[in-house]
Amino acid sequence: MMTLKQIFVRNLKEFRKKEGFSQQKLAEFCNTAPTYIAQIETGRKFPSMEMIEKMANILRIEPYHFFKSQNVNSIGNEAENLFPLLPTSMKKQINDQINQSTSEFLREINEIINKY
Repeated sequence: MMTLKQIFVRNLKEFRKKEGFSQQKLAEFCNTAPTYIAQIETGRKFPSMEMIEKMANILRIEPYHFFKSQNVNSIGNEAENLFPLLPTSMKKQINDQINQSTSEFLREINEIINKY
């Protein structure tokens, strides 16, 4: 059984790769050193709550997703869970809309945060 820290590390790597970010790029967006991201991903360091929230925002996820033991790829398939009987094409449209709305929402929050 994986520890919570191991789950966090695995999910951080998977979410980072899913967004197509290198450790360097994530570090730039987080305003931190690439070596710090590498230390987090190898389990030598653990980020603060503020850094976890920042990384989640950048990776377009909710912070708690870092700590879920489920497969990263299953997150974001809300339509499948909510509407299992709909045709696949409709579920894809719903998922696209959910992802778009979430991205817009997170962008707006990021703009507000960046003002302060």
